[in-house]
Amino acid sequence: MSDDIRAKVTELLPQIRKDLEDLVRIQSVSADPARASEVQRSAEAVAELFRAENFDTVEIVSAAADGTAPAVIAHKSGPEGAPTVLLYAHHDVQPENDHGEWDSPPWEPTERMTPAGARLYGRGAADDKAGIAAHLGALRVFGDDLPVSVTMFIEGEEEVGSDTLPALLKEHHDKLRADVIVIADSGNWDIGEPALTTSLRGLVRVDVEVRTLTHAVHSGMWGGLVPDSLIALSRLIASLHDDAGDVAIDGLVSTPAADVTYPEERLRAESGAVPGIEWIGTGSVVERLWTKPALSITGLDAPKVDGASNTLVASARAKISLRVAPGDTCANALKCLQAHLEAHVPWGAELTVTLVDTGEATRIDATGPAYDAARAAFEEAWNGVAPVDMGVGGSIPFIAEFLDAFPEASVLVTGVEDPDTRAHGANEGLHLAEFERVVLAEALLLRNLAAG
Repeated sequence: MSDDIRAKVTELLPQIRKDLEDLVRIQSVSADPARASEVQRSAEAVAELFRAENFDTVEIVSAAADGTAPAVIAHKSGPEGAPTVLLYAHHDVQPENDHGEWDSPPWEPTERMTPAGARLYGRGAADDKAGIAAHLGALRVFGDDLPVSVTMFIEGEEEVGSDTLPALLKEHHDKLRADVIVIADSGNWDIGEPALTTSLRGLVRVDVEVRTLTHAVHSGMWGGLVPDSLIALSRLIASLHDDAGDVAIDGLVSTPAADVTYPEERLRAESGAVPGIEWIGTGSVVERLWTKPALSITGLDAPKVDGASNTLVASARAKISLRVAPGDTCANALKCLQAHLEAHVPWGAELTVTLVDTGEATRIDATGPAYDAARAAFEEAWNGVAPVDMGVGGSIPFIAEFLDAFPEASVLVTGVEDPDTRAHGANEGLHLAEFERVVLAEALLLRNLAAG
C-alpha cells in the first residue's frame, strides 16, 4: 500500500503544483487594506478547490464585523468511527515589498535550479499556500475513500496576528473539533531531514520613548550639561544584554532544548552572518535559538544622519522585540521588561513604554499514538530518515489558541519550509523535491491514523 501511495503522489504532483501556482498569483496580502478584495478572492479560490474534491460542506466565514479576514472551513466524512483530523493552513501572505529585491516577479511563480535542487519562487509559494496544496495533495491520494474524516480550516489573517481566530474557534468550535490537528505552518530541520515542531518562542513587542527635553536645543550651548535623548536611549538599550550577549532582564524563563547539533558552517551560511561575527549569548546553539529569551531592536525613530542639525535631540524611540522562551508567559515577560526599563533609564529621563502586541510561547508534549503515527509516516516518506523534534525561535501564537480550544486533541506542527525558504523576505521559495515528500508524509499519516 505504501508503494501505491508513493506512486499516486508522483502522479498527482503536476496538478497539485498547478493549483499552488494559481494560488500564488493571487495577491492575498492581509496587511494591505487596498488588497482586501484579493484576500477574498483567495478564500473563494481555496473554497472552490475543496468543492472540486466533493467535500460535504464548504463555507467562507469571518469573525470580523466587516467580513474581512475570510477563513474557509470544509468537511469531508470518512468511515464511521474513524478519527477526525483537522488540517490547518493559511491563505493570506506577507507583503512582497521591494520588487527590485526579487530575482523574478513575486506574483508569478517561477522555477529555478539551485545547488540544493529545484525551487518554486513566489510570495506564498511556501508560507503558506504550499501548506494548503500539501493538504489537498494528501487528500487526493484517497479520492472519495478517505481513511479518516477530514476538516479543513484555512485561515485568512495569520500574517497580521490572527486577531479574530479566538472568536472563530469559539463560534465554530463544534465544526472544528478533531482528534488530531495538523498545523502546516512550520518547516523541517533541513532538506532531507524531516521534523516535528515541538516548541516555539512567544513574543512581546513594545515601543519605548525616552525624552530628555521639551524641545531640541543647541548642542554647543547645552552639551556637557543636558543629556540628549539618543545617548540616554542608547544607554538604556545597552543595559538589556550582559557582556556575553545574554538577555539581562531578571525574571525571564529559560528551558532546555532538544539534543540537536547545528554545525558552525551551516549556521553561518543560513544566518547570513558577515565573516568574523561572534555569536552572542551562552548555552548550546539551539538553546539560544529556541528555548532562551532573545531581544532585538527592530526599529528606531531619530533624526537621519544626512541633514541632521547640530542640536541635542529632545526624544527618541525604539521598538523592542522580546522573544519569550517556552514555559514563560507574555504577562511575566512584559512585567520583567517594564521593570528593567524603569530601573535602568538614565539621568532621570522620562520613559514611556507602549505595548504593541504579544503572542504566547508554545511547548507541546509530542508523545502518544498520533505522534508515533506521524514519526512513522515521516520516516517512511524520507526513506528511513527519522524526524527531529525541533524548536522554532520565531512565534506562531495561534498554536496556543488551538491547544487551549481543543485540549484533548493531539496537535502536530509540521510544514513545508526549509532553512533557505526565506519566508517573509524576497525570493521566498519552495524546495520542490521536499514538497513532494511533505505530501507523501501527510498521506501516510492519514493512513496511519486510520489504523489506530
